[in-house]
Amino acid sequence: MHPDIIQYNLLCSEQEQHICDRLVQWIQQNMPEAKNKLWHKHPVWFLDDNPVVGYSKLKAGIRLFFWSGKSFDEPLLEPSKGKFQDASILYTDVDQIIEADVVRWIQKSKDIQWDYKNIVKRKGELLRLK
Repeated sequence: MHPDIIQYNLLCSEQEQHICDRLVQWIQQNMPEAKNKLWHKHPVWFLDDNPVVGYSKLKAGIRLFFWSGKSFDEPLLEPSKGKFQDASILYTDVDQIIEADVVRWIQKSKDIQWDYKNIVKRKGELLRLK
């Protein structure tokens, strides 16, 4: 894992660290081919330079988000209200995280992708890859 992500997690509260550690564990196990780094100040995993999954610390908790999550057809993921295809879920306690859900969403993030990598080149137009 990228050292910046380790540092990001260490800056969280103990409860938030438990959430982040659990998410990292399942993302790494189920998407070992992904590269990871801090991107826009948040831990993000990429497939072929396309962002697919990440998390961020908010006042309300830790938000797990999927760049193409709006297309997953998953009722627990809250779609964004903008033009992008992202969706997320907020956790305030590690016990709220259901492994089967997270693993399923990670698999869907491999199978369902929108081309965020080339969004600037396409002047804001977002196209589906898979």
